[in-house]
Amino acid sequence: MIEASNLSKHFGAKTVVKDLSFTVARGEVLGFLGPNGAGKSTTMRMVTGFIAPSSGDAKICGVSVVDHPKQAKSHIGYLPESAPLYDDMTVFDFLKFCAEMRGLSGSAGKDAVGEVIDTCFLDNVARQSIGTLSKGYRHRTCLAQSLLHDPDVLILDEPTDGLDPNQKYEVRNLIKRLGKEKAILFSTHILEEVDAACTRAVIIDQGSIVADGTPEQLREQSGSNSLQDLFRSLTTKETD
Repeated sequence: MIEASNLSKHFGAKTVVKDLSFTVARGEVLGFLGPNGAGKSTTMRMVTGFIAPSSGDAKICGVSVVDHPKQAKSHIGYLPESAPLYDDMTVFDFLKFCAEMRGLSGSAGKDAVGEVIDTCFLDNVARQSIGTLSKGYRHRTCLAQSLLHDPDVLILDEPTDGLDPNQKYEVRNLIKRLGKEKAILFSTHILEEVDAACTRAVIIDQGSIVADGTPEQLREQSGSNSLQDLFRSLTTKETD
């Protein structure tokens, strides 16, 4: 459902992503691992059509993001890094606004908003203004907007960033549950996310994939049955 083919991105003389290819099938949760500055967010922005690749393409449910961006994006639920919110709106009103932007109005919009509020455990703060929310609830509100239109593909950039241990547990379980029916790509630099939520993971360093496999395969590749050892051996190069 996600097919990235030879994606590259240059910012001036700097190459951030280099000829990168991968796929994510329905029922698969792919963890996108790498140190800060490795090219994770840039790759996800290209896959979602948020920025154009310098070369290569990505297809979402068979639709090219480069050639048919609007159609491709209709299949995507996207949680960007540091997703924007309107602090003066309540959680309910913000999600209602996002639903309308997705073409969901009337009873369909109301049902969609109610469902994501339940799914993301936002019932207690649904009528509260976003500006008064904790970082964890703000993050869950951002996650909820990505689910409103029941997308086939979820692309989540650091979905557990800033959450406390209980909130991380809830979000990881939600990702695992949603991943049974959708194709999910999410980036992280937290290695424990792999065992907690992923069916497969890739490690990216300096814009290139340096490892790809199930959690078990990656641990075997390390030689010490340690994902941390593998990660350190493949990503110790400077990425700034």
